[in-house]
Amino acid sequence: MFVLFGAFLEATGAGRFFIELAYAATGRKPGGPAKAAVLASAGMGSISGSAIANTVTTGVITIPLMKRAGFPPKFAAGVEAARIEQTFFGNALQTSADAIYLARHVALRAGVPQEAGALTVNRLCGSGFEAIVQGAKEILLGEADVTLCGGTESMSQAPHVVRGARWGQLRLGEAGQFFEDMLWQALLDSNCGLTMAQTAEKLAEQYDIGREDADRLAYESQQRAKRGWDAGHFDAEVVPVTLETRKGETEYRADEHMRPETTLEALGKLRPYFKKDGLVTAGNASGIGDGAAACVVADAEWADKIGLKPIGRLVSWGFAGVDPSIMGIGPVPASRKALERAGLTFDQMDLVEVNEAFSPQFAAVSKELGLDPEKTNVNGGAVALTHPLAATGARITIHLLHELRRRGGRYALGTACIGGGQGGAVVVEAL
Repeated sequence: MFVLFGAFLEATGAGRFFIELAYAATGRKPGGPAKAAVLASAGMGSISGSAIANTVTTGVITIPLMKRAGFPPKFAAGVEAARIEQTFFGNALQTSADAIYLARHVALRAGVPQEAGALTVNRLCGSGFEAIVQGAKEILLGEADVTLCGGTESMSQAPHVVRGARWGQLRLGEAGQFFEDMLWQALLDSNCGLTMAQTAEKLAEQYDIGREDADRLAYESQQRAKRGWDAGHFDAEVVPVTLETRKGETEYRADEHMRPETTLEALGKLRPYFKKDGLVTAGNASGIGDGAAACVVADAEWADKIGLKPIGRLVSWGFAGVDPSIMGIGPVPASRKALERAGLTFDQMDLVEVNEAFSPQFAAVSKELGLDPEKTNVNGGAVALTHPLAATGARITIHLLHELRRRGGRYALGTACIGGGQGGAVVVEAL
C-alpha cells in the first residue's frame, strides 16, 4: 500500500500560476488494481514579467507557498521533504534553460535531500497523470516508501529558434528559412501532418459538431469556472503566493486566464484560425498557459504511522492509443480501460473531468461516452482555466478529490487527450 503527498502548482495563462499543495495515500488489494489517496491544501497566484523564468522550476514557488501555509521546511500536510526518496516530474516542451534538469531541480529546491533520485517524464498532455502513476508503481514495487510526483509547463517561454546556425549553414539574408516558432512546431504532429487544433476540426466533422455547439461549450466553461471561483470551490486548493518581480514584492492570489465576461455573441465573431470554414478559435480552445503540479505518493502504512489522514484513493489508471489524426478522442478508450480495471462503470462516477483541449474535442468525447453535463467539468475546464501541458493531469486529479469531498461524492474519473494519438485517465475515490 502507498500514500501520496505533495505540492501542486498550476498556472492558468502565459506567465500565470495556480499553486496547490497536495498529499495522498494509496494502497492495493491482493490481486486487485492499485489504489491511491490524496489529501491536499493549496495556494494560487499568478506570475508575469520578470518572474516568468520561475515557471519551470517549481521549487522557487513551493518554498514561499509552504512558508505561507506555516510548514517550513515541510510540505503542507506535515510531511518533511527530507523523507522523499524519489521524484517523478513531467515536462513536455522543455522551454527553459534548466529544463533538462527539471525533476532534479524541482526536488532540490523543494528541500528533497540530494541523495534522493529524480526522473523527468514526458507523456505530453498526460505527463501529470504519468508522473503520479510512476510514483505509485515505485511504491507498489517496493522501491520506495514515499515519492514526489507532478508536472510543469512554461508554454510562454517557448522560444523562436534558428536551425542550422551551429553548423554554419546560415548565409547573409537566409535566417528566415531557418527561423521557427518552437511552440507552433511542437503543436504540429509531423507523423499525421496535422496540428492539434486540426485534429479537433476532424473530430467535429466526424461527430457532427457545429460552431454554435463549440462556442456554447466554451461559454459554459467560462461561466462554471467563474461560479466555482466565486462560490469558493477552489479555496481548498489555493493560497496566495508572494514573489519578487520588477515591481518588488507582489502577492498573487487570482487566476488571470478566465474570461467570464465573454458572451456567445463575442465568441461567434472570432475567426477560425486553423481552417477557413472551421470551428476552432481563440475563444473555444485552451489558452497558452504556464503551470505545475506536485503530489507525494507514499506507502499507506507509512502515512498512518506518521499520522497523516488521506482524503482519497487513486483507484486505477489507463493509457491508450488512437489514430493520431483524431488524437482528441483518446480519453474514450483510456477512460474505459481505467474503469474496467477498477471494476466500475460511468454510472458510478459522481464527477467526471475531461480536459478541454478544444471545445469540439471535448464535445466529441462527451458524445461518444454519453457523459452527463451536470456532473462533467462542474467548475469549468481548460477553456477557462487553460492547459499547461504536463501539469494538467495532476490538477485534474487533485481538483476532483476536493470537489468529491465538498459534494459528499465517492468516485470520479479524470481524463485527457494526448498529442500524437493517446489518452490518459484516472479513477479516484474520496475518503
